[in-house]
Amino acid sequence: MSQARIEHNMVTTAAELPGYKIVRNFGLVRGIIVRSRSVFGTIGAGLQTLIGGNISLFTELCEKTREESFDLMLQHGAAMGANAIISMRYDANEVMQGVTEVLAYGTAVEVQKL
Repeated sequence: MSQARIEHNMVTTAAELPGYKIVRNFGLVRGIIVRSRSVFGTIGAGLQTLIGGNISLFTELCEKTREESFDLMLQHGAAMGANAIISMRYDANEVMQGVTEVLAYGTAVEVQKL
């Protein structure tokens, strides 16, 4: 038995999905990841700051964290029976020094193609 999944192209930051009609609203869905930097990553990133420019170690960490929170949000929406998510957003907060929470959230909906 395959697990229901919301496809990436069925997620939008807009309040509607072009070409589709919203037929049911399931409410808020979210995916939360709390991540800390490793000592090695912090040292490596510290060395990158000496050179300047993009700190790729932190960029990769941020991208991976956002991707994981996004995927959790998709799983949450699919578990509710949704096939799309509208009004999607990200939020991030520092929980304590070196520990950050990343939240992906939106409104889970069922849509039908027009």
